[in-house]
Amino acid sequence: MSEIAEKIVVPDTAVTANENDTTTQKDGNCVSWIQSSLKTLIFIAIIIASISSRLFAVIRFESIIHEFDPWFNYRATQYLVNNSFKDFLNWFDERTWYPLGRVTGGTLYPGLMTTSAFIWHALRKIGLPVDIRNICVLFAPAFSAITAYVTYKLTCELKDEKAGLLAAAFIGIVPGYISRSVAGSYDNEAIAITLLMATFMFWIKGLKQGSILNSSFAALCYFYMVSAWGGYVFITNLIPFHVFCLILMGRYTSKIYVAYNTWFVIGTIASMQIPFVGFLPIKSNDHMAALGVFCLLQIVALGDFIKAKISEKKFKVIMWVSIILIMIGGIAGLFLLTYLGLIAPWTGRFYSLWDTNYARIHIPIIASVSEHQPITWPAFFLDTHFLIWLFPAAVFLMFMDLKNEHVFIIVYSVLCSYFAGVMVRLMLTLTPVICIAGAVALSKLFDIYLDFSPIFSTKKTGTTKSSVMTVLTRALVSASFIYYLYLFVHHCTWVTQSAYSSPSVVLPSQNRDGSMAIIDDYREAYYWLRMNTDYDAKIASWWDYGYQIGGMADRTTLVDNNTWNNTHIAIVGKAMASPEEVSYELLKEHDVDYVLVIFGGVLGFGGDDINKFLWMIRIAEGIWPEEVKERDFFVNQGEFRVDSQASQTMKKSLMYKMSYHGFPDLFPNGQGQDRVRQQVVTAADVEDLDYFDEVFSSENWLVRIYKLKDLDIEGRDLSDFAEFEKSKNTKRSSNKRPEIDLRV
Repeated sequence: MSEIAEKIVVPDTAVTANENDTTTQKDGNCVSWIQSSLKTLIFIAIIIASISSRLFAVIRFESIIHEFDPWFNYRATQYLVNNSFKDFLNWFDERTWYPLGRVTGGTLYPGLMTTSAFIWHALRKIGLPVDIRNICVLFAPAFSAITAYVTYKLTCELKDEKAGLLAAAFIGIVPGYISRSVAGSYDNEAIAITLLMATFMFWIKGLKQGSILNSSFAALCYFYMVSAWGGYVFITNLIPFHVFCLILMGRYTSKIYVAYNTWFVIGTIASMQIPFVGFLPIKSNDHMAALGVFCLLQIVALGDFIKAKISEKKFKVIMWVSIILIMIGGIAGLFLLTYLGLIAPWTGRFYSLWDTNYARIHIPIIASVSEHQPITWPAFFLDTHFLIWLFPAAVFLMFMDLKNEHVFIIVYSVLCSYFAGVMVRLMLTLTPVICIAGAVALSKLFDIYLDFSPIFSTKKTGTTKSSVMTVLTRALVSASFIYYLYLFVHHCTWVTQSAYSSPSVVLPSQNRDGSMAIIDDYREAYYWLRMNTDYDAKIASWWDYGYQIGGMADRTTLVDNNTWNNTHIAIVGKAMASPEEVSYELLKEHDVDYVLVIFGGVLGFGGDDINKFLWMIRIAEGIWPEEVKERDFFVNQGEFRVDSQASQTMKKSLMYKMSYHGFPDLFPNGQGQDRVRQQVVTAADVEDLDYFDEVFSSENWLVRIYKLKDLDIEGRDLSDFAEFEKSKNTKRSSNKRPEIDLRV
């Protein structure tokens, strides 16, 4: 009977076990489904937040292209969608840099334009004829969502999905990235940061797995990056430096060999297909680090093979001799090839990264750009909020673990921290690693302080008495950082809408009742040029406004934001700094019809041409040191003034006359108060214009346009003719019969 009972019981036990396994499996599947659903919802929320936080400019103003460079990109995209890609690559633009013109197709990075054109054609294929302008305006917000996903995948390779979700949320709304990716900011960085993160993500995956496939994807993303932004040189040097550090740490493996060789060979060959890049990867000092590490890796691989064949003592001798010879030969070869002209030397932008005074002394055109100035300490907090102090903590935590991928983030952090401190524009490349590092640090903190399971499990078993203080401490720390997250969202929203969502061509202001007022002087002036000047009219202005004039006014310009010809820019600087008669002759030689200046004295706009005037003088002085001298524009006390104490050279300059022409008459008693310089300019300080006629001043006098007078038909000098006209008018006024008062 017992045997029969056992036979009956065993099947029941087996059935119960199977039922438990099935129940456990179902519970696990249910939990997995819930986790996947939550992750999907979180991603949807991150995408919505990323896109919507970049739409303030469109909501508050309208769908418009911002800033300066985006206007060229928009104009180039228009050309591409209206012409073939072959025509685009061979595009010679005779309406810029007159009379030189510009080989536009061969001097730009086409990735941004080709991507937009591809989207435009794809939408038309499926029956959605969206205007190309709207695609350009919304391009950056759309790619910010892709950036968030790629950052998530990269952070997962460093830690886990929880850190990845935090990193995606951070980069989705952080001001340091939003500053160059709001709606309307149609610049190369709109796509470049996405490709930067994608390249690094595939590089880490390829390095960890020794995968040719992932390394090839990294190379293709790198090629796409090369086609989109000149900042690709950062990748070109960071990945080789990472491999170099791993070799020095004694971490060489076949996985590193496979990953780097695949990335370098495919990436280099592919990047050389971009016309603007060409043979730079093998002929420029900016790219020599990648080539050097490639050669070093072959030697290390050979050494690794030899090491298995000979004794350790002999190998050490061979290794040290080889290292010394390679270093001496490599450095000597680099200098020799550079000296012979076979390798292009370092550029001025490179030197300015290591010597902050280099550009100011040698290349004023670089130093004059605001985004090339050193960053201020408050800007770090403005752009990243509390992540900036989580950043070093995360780097320290990675030092504690120090896997190969952590070495990459540490190298990235150190290099970008320095470069961002030197040049404010490079804060854009530092922001992603700050978001990743901050997410890793916060995730590790939450792993500890949000995990209450050990406390409750020990309390349930009764083995240890649960500490109330431990629970309160964990709850307090967790609540504090959750509150920091709330403050981060609030800060990002405020900074985005107040600092980074105003297009430069439309200035926001406030009426007396607090309502928003729009200052639309730029578009008003550009529209006037388009409607009231000949199609082939030539416009002279400082280079800052060249792209906008070409894009909105559709008129020929002497210089623009490409800044490829320093001498041509110096011509405009000399014209602005010279007396009127000299400027007239110089501008006539270049067939100029109109001169445009920006003046903020009435409105209080600090970004006007008078505030930029010293850079015009310095650039001109670099070419004509005997004719233009900066010191002549300062008073004896060394001040730069625009009032009655201003130097005579300053008062006689074309820029001064055009800016303040008629300005004192706007105020009682002819006492014009310059709201930017906080100085008083009187009618006696401003000489009349003899060679130029004022043809347009915008509503707030922000944009002023002058036309060059035609030559006198009798061959008289224009200044003499102006004096003759003044004396004639004065004589008529004095001979005028006095009015008789008939009133008794």
